[in-house]
Amino acid sequence: MTRILLAGESWISTATHVKGFDEFSSTSFHTGADAFIAAAASEGLEIEQMYAHDVPGSFPRTVEALSAYDAVILSDIGANSFVLPPEVFLEGRRVDNPLVALAEWTRGGGGLMMAGGYLSFTGFQARANFARTAVAEVLPVTMLEADDRVEAPQGAPVALDLPAHPVAAGWAELAGSAPTLLGYNLVRPREDATVVATVGGDVLIATREVGEGRSLVWTSDIGPHWCPEDFLAWDGFAPLVGGMLRWLAAR
Repeated sequence: MTRILLAGESWISTATHVKGFDEFSSTSFHTGADAFIAAAASEGLEIEQMYAHDVPGSFPRTVEALSAYDAVILSDIGANSFVLPPEVFLEGRRVDNPLVALAEWTRGGGGLMMAGGYLSFTGFQARANFARTAVAEVLPVTMLEADDRVEAPQGAPVALDLPAHPVAAGWAELAGSAPTLLGYNLVRPREDATVVATVGGDVLIATREVGEGRSLVWTSDIGPHWCPEDFLAWDGFAPLVGGMLRWLAAR
């Protein structure tokens, strides 16, 4: 069975409610990966999700630990969650750097995917900050140094550039009916990357052979808000997810 780990794509929200003289707060937990995980399952692929708050203490920190997986997806979770585990931030102790291990694991035959979001690539106000990490060296794109979001509330059209690419298997004939996306992270393809699809004329899907492994980017969200409900309900969404993950884990 293909083993896929999805790190991130969850958050905790705290709200303050003011009712006249009185006020109180409430806390809620959210995950944006449900539709993506369900789409993968419909394609026969099971995804294990590690919630964002668990990543600092639980994400695999060595190549050996990462070898339990065929593919790893980083989605809407910044570099700080990987490089500032409790041992470092609270105790000032040295530990293995999981992003260095992730890059080495990819070169050794793993499949690494980064999906877009406010805390992906460079991200909102440059807070994701992956451009200065080892992961940047193995992705098929280079990242901006500043806030890289492209917000497109009017909708940004999706175009399939390489319908013959294995990633497009199963959804190429449906590409023309793809709903528009509402935003993405702006990145630039490397010289040895293959741009499979674009959004608003910029990279949406790019792939790269890295040593014995592979890397892939999907620069929009895997759920709302950038990936709206009509895109998640589109007939091509599940084959799209399946195509990306099967190509990624093929090694």
